[in-house]
Amino acid sequence: MQQEITISTSKKQELIDITESINSIIEESKIRNGICNVFAAHATAAIIINENYDPNICVDLLSALNKLIPQGIWLHDKIDGNADAHIKSAILGPSETVPIKDGELELGQWQALIFCELDGPRQNRRIIVTIVPSD
Repeated sequence: MQQEITISTSKKQELIDITESINSIIEESKIRNGICNVFAAHATAAIIINENYDPNICVDLLSALNKLIPQGIWLHDKIDGNADAHIKSAILGPSETVPIKDGELELGQWQALIFCELDGPRQNRRIIVTIVPSD
């Protein structure tokens, strides 16, 4: 089963918890056990799993990425000024795969699926959710 969700972002960089949206898709699917793949269909966005309890972790993650991969010093910047976003998304990766057990994502206590906007704000960011049953 495959379904797509679309989100719009409001900042140059932001991390958005999409766990509840993914859980809703799993519930709708009626699949009890299997795997769920969440894929960002963009070269300047990523999907990660990280803590969702303390919002400062999102601030810290973006701060660390910006220190490691600064803006404005890359060859690609001559084209559209967003090489840092491409590099950050390549390092973080476009997707995550999570087991489904008893109809729910089998995430750890503090884990969440997070969409990483690295070149916003943008409209219509596509996230493709693929659920494969194991039953």
